[in-house]
Amino acid sequence: MNTLIAIAGLGIICLIAEIFNFRKAIIPVTIIGLLGALGLTAVEYRELISSGDVVQGFYNNMIVTDGYSLSFSGLFILLAIFLIALSHDFHKEHKPKISDFVAIKLFLLLGAIAMVSFGNLSMFFLGIEILSISLYVLAASEPKNLKSNEAGMKYFLMGAFASGIILFGIALIYGATGSFDTAEIYKAVVDGTLGDIKMANVSDFFLIGLVLLTIGLLFKMAIVPFHFWSPDVYEGSPALSTATMSTLAKVASIAAFFKLILSMTDQLPGHYMSMLTIVIVLSMTVGNLMALKQDNVKRMLAFSGISHAGFMLMVLYNPIATSGTLFYYAAAYSLTGIAAFAVVLYVCQGKGNENIFNFNGLGRSNPMMAGILTCALLSMAGIPIFSGFFAKLFLFTEVLKTGHIAIVIIAVINSIISVGYYFKLILAMYTKEDTEKREPLPFLYGAVALISLLVSIGIGLSPSMVTMLVR
Repeated sequence: MNTLIAIAGLGIICLIAEIFNFRKAIIPVTIIGLLGALGLTAVEYRELISSGDVVQGFYNNMIVTDGYSLSFSGLFILLAIFLIALSHDFHKEHKPKISDFVAIKLFLLLGAIAMVSFGNLSMFFLGIEILSISLYVLAASEPKNLKSNEAGMKYFLMGAFASGIILFGIALIYGATGSFDTAEIYKAVVDGTLGDIKMANVSDFFLIGLVLLTIGLLFKMAIVPFHFWSPDVYEGSPALSTATMSTLAKVASIAAFFKLILSMTDQLPGHYMSMLTIVIVLSMTVGNLMALKQDNVKRMLAFSGISHAGFMLMVLYNPIATSGTLFYYAAAYSLTGIAAFAVVLYVCQGKGNENIFNFNGLGRSNPMMAGILTCALLSMAGIPIFSGFFAKLFLFTEVLKTGHIAIVIIAVINSIISVGYYFKLILAMYTKEDTEKREPLPFLYGAVALISLLVSIGIGLSPSMVTMLVR
């Protein structure tokens, strides 16, 4: 709870700093403040473990802190630090607006943390709306760029429909159970009681509400067949906004969906799981096959993100045992995503597009950034020694325990397919001639790319230190 208050206060301070013309101090102060918020989260986690509590509730259970929410909150703060550090050079032509961009990212972070810390469906909806509105603004943050305007409008329209569907689902769940509190909903669904009152069967209306909630969140996660907005929005948005959507926003949506399912019911109906199975297979397959055809790196990473979201949804086959696996996969994917986008920002700065030919010869002109991008892509592909390999290994192992062998085989095949488009970019960096003179590497781009990759490699060397955080 202290983390939420600190981040909200930090966002307000950023806006006030602009009034007093403290623009140069905004990003350093924000990063220091986020490091402090990360420390607060660590303290809350230590207190939770030392007290022996599994869950702590605040404000009539509106906010709930446990190992899951605190671990993901720490990951979100770390990602936000990297994204805000990249803002300094990315927005150097828009210095009067730097406080707006940083404050929006802080409020987005606030929404993401609320999405994994909710104990009440109203707080969950507030969190997802805070995150979504921030993303709409970031997608359309280049008003003179037609593609950015188109991306912002498409994202807003699709997001508005998705939010309406989510709200309808919440209303049906409330009508079925008589409560917005997830603990009370769990009792009503599992035990058939609300407080001391014995309730009639609530499963039918609850299931309809759950399906609507699922559809709305599948839109937010860009899961097939609700993915059609994602490639256009990713391509049209400013590259740093695309990085935010692809890492922090996507991981937050998947983590919130997992917690939502786990907090409201102990067993998913068979036909619901059949629907999810179709969605998972389509997301992995369509995402990878469409990525093979892309020449624009942002569109390629958009389809890659769709595929990875399908992989992460596989945790629902064994939700009680796989929360640590989901956290590890999310950390591995998002950290390597940050590293990859930091290189994309450097290579494509001032180019007006993110086509693959911009990366020709990067291995000769800047071996460090080419090496970082190569390692990030290999990790996403699931090549051994990188954290992405261990994430998929742990995920497949847990799913095999449930007997879903066919799904694991399909996932392995899709992992092999993904190597094709990742290597298309790697080959361009090392086998083709560089025909353009590159700008000097901004220090923060290089630092963020290197640090995020090293953290990703670190969690690959010691995965148990990450998976044990979610208790």
